[in-house]
Amino acid sequence: MEGGSGRRVMVAIDEHEGSFYALEWAVKNLHESILNSHLVVFTAQPSSEYSYIHAMEPRELRREVQEDQKKTAISLLENAREICNKHGITPEVVTEVGDPKDAIREAVERLNIQLLVIGSHGRGALKRAFLGSVSNYCVHNVKCPVLVVKKT
Repeated sequence: MEGGSGRRVMVAIDEHEGSFYALEWAVKNLHESILNSHLVVFTAQPSSEYSYIHAMEPRELRREVQEDQKKTAISLLENAREICNKHGITPEVVTEVGDPKDAIREAVERLNIQLLVIGSHGRGALKRAFLGSVSNYCVHNVKCPVLVVKKT
């Protein structure tokens, strides 16, 4: 792994273009810093452990959904790795199952991350009220500086 300073930077990604924009922004604008750090690219596989899903889905269908989520996560991380490699950066890639907000917060603590970079989906106030905002949650609950990159 590149970087000798011991600093750890994590970029959290998902399937929305805003997260890949944040990754591109980070490797371009923080290039020197990232070259001298340990870069982790992280994605969460949403948990399908909601009671209404268990009540409606046969076990086999749940397993297929979980496998699809895992394949999606692996594909996202492969794309992220390619973006980083184009900029001469070799990231560590990590995926975990769970609610994205909690999974990111827990990964930041467990991996001793010093800077979290996360994209903004650009949802309006109404959508944020109903769906929540992962970036807003991270800004207020993660125990390191958080850089929210908004696509303009």
